[in-house]
Amino acid sequence: MDVRARRTCRDPVNRAASRVAPARPVTPDPVPTSEAAGDRDRRVTVDLAAAMVAKGIGLAAPLVVTPACFGYLGDQRYGLWMAVTALTGMAWFADLGLGNGLLTRLSHHVTDVRAQAREISSAFATLGAVAVVLVTVLVAVGPTVPWAGLFGVTDARVASDASAMVLLCFGAFAVNIPFSLIQRIQYARGQVVRSSVWQSAGALVAMVAVLGAITAGWSPLVVIGCAVLAVPLTNLLNTVAYFWFQEPALRPGPTLVDRTTAVVLLRLGLQFFALTTMSSLALNMDSPLVAYLLGPSVAAHYAVVGKLFAVLSVFVGLVGMTIWPVNGIALARGEVAWVRRNTRRMVLLYGVIVGVVGGALVGFGPRLIELWVGDIDRAEVSLALLAGLAGWSFLVAVTSPLIMVQNSVGLLRPQFVGWASFLVLAAGLKVWGLRQFGLAGLPVAACLAYVLTIWPAVFVGYRRALAGDRPRRPVRRAKERTDAHLSG
Repeated sequence: MDVRARRTCRDPVNRAASRVAPARPVTPDPVPTSEAAGDRDRRVTVDLAAAMVAKGIGLAAPLVVTPACFGYLGDQRYGLWMAVTALTGMAWFADLGLGNGLLTRLSHHVTDVRAQAREISSAFATLGAVAVVLVTVLVAVGPTVPWAGLFGVTDARVASDASAMVLLCFGAFAVNIPFSLIQRIQYARGQVVRSSVWQSAGALVAMVAVLGAITAGWSPLVVIGCAVLAVPLTNLLNTVAYFWFQEPALRPGPTLVDRTTAVVLLRLGLQFFALTTMSSLALNMDSPLVAYLLGPSVAAHYAVVGKLFAVLSVFVGLVGMTIWPVNGIALARGEVAWVRRNTRRMVLLYGVIVGVVGGALVGFGPRLIELWVGDIDRAEVSLALLAGLAGWSFLVAVTSPLIMVQNSVGLLRPQFVGWASFLVLAAGLKVWGLRQFGLAGLPVAACLAYVLTIWPAVFVGYRRALAGDRPRRPVRRAKERTDAHLSG
């Protein structure tokens, strides 16, 4: 064995990568023909349909079990459960943005199985460590916190279960942090239908398990456990099936964890985390401002109307997550024309659907709200408010495809500039609008700030992404230095 071969065998990354190398060499895909582009368009359409069906099932399942859970658990126990669930929702940052970072990174290694395996292994190792830390802190600190008192529980039986309920809900959330990576991996590899089937199965299993536990008369904690453990269990089964039976070449392992890869992945993830935090602050300031300036009663009316238009945000986010990795793969292959054409098509699709549905909500919104929550103050739910929210939803929708192109290559700086400017300008305009025009001034101020700040940033970033502007890739340069050293 020569010196170069001995060096390669001693290198754990090369040794692990050789374990996952495919039986035949991976060659770049040929330049796509019009027929291949048509096949991809059809696949995107099928993926969107599958994702929407899965999301529909995921939204419908909780609606089915809510009446049964409320009646079986009682108002205080059910309210405590919902409060704890809300706290876990506030801990969305626990994955440090690595899910989005991995979704972007995998599209850069379309034909490199070794690189994909390193990215996946490094992501699992990082989030696995996060989950272990969270569970350890939860077990150590959780029992010492007076949860019943914090949530105002007066029923002694419910209070005795409060600590166990918190441990159960937060434990399931923490365990699911690394397991949820499987959805991003499947999306990144164009396996949206497969991922959607698993997500639908998880929602249905949770629904059946909860209803079965209630019918059997099991304890309230078992009922809650069936609800909160179904998703991590489904993700675990999906992970095992995927890496041990469907894609064993990508199976994560300790020897594949690469420090440099993990650092770059974490850096990109933290950028997504910071961007999401900034945009969340900008988009969620409305209710506190309304409550402070106009009072909690008006804020309650605004919250109900906002939930009505939130359906449009769910649609935009769902389609965007499906298109994100497709854009990344296409740009990695140099298929800029397809990305440009597909983006125009998505802008048209978003504009038509959100515009039509938004218009319908403007026309029938008051009646729908009355059927949903009962009697409301029509003076607070004005036509101007509904029209403003519809306009806001439209503006956000038609820029989303351009943002997905930038996310697919990790080009986030233009969005940082846009959202930072929006946060400052929108805060001032919304305060002025609320004082001058009441609730109707809020969405108008948001639309004006969005057009002045986000739109220019989004279009600049979109053009840079299509022109080939990319963030620097330290991992790639490090790998090239290592390869040069080995070949020397």
